[in-house]
Amino acid sequence: MEYWMFVLFNTLILIALGIIEGAAGAGAGMGPLSLLYSLAVFLPGIAVSVRRLHDTDRSGWWVLISLVPIIGLIAIIILMALDGTPGDNRFGPNPKIAVASS
Repeated sequence: MEYWMFVLFNTLILIALGIIEGAAGAGAGMGPLSLLYSLAVFLPGIAVSVRRLHDTDRSGWWVLISLVPIIGLIAIIILMALDGTPGDNRFGPNPKIAVASS
């Protein structure tokens, strides 16, 4: 859920920034506010993506598959949408179980 909330809020913020920049006449493409925001969330975005892949018992290096045009993007979306492994895996305990027991 953490990954999908991160994606949702970033998408909403980028849409809002795009509307603001469009109204201000920043032109086509990413304006300066959107660019700064994207740079600010770049490393946290990689971190939550790697954490999500670890939940599915995959190495964080799978994030690099998103660099392959079109097919890579589809593959990473599928990998992120898969349910995590039940119980513990090589990257640690299942976060769903840890939250449920608290």
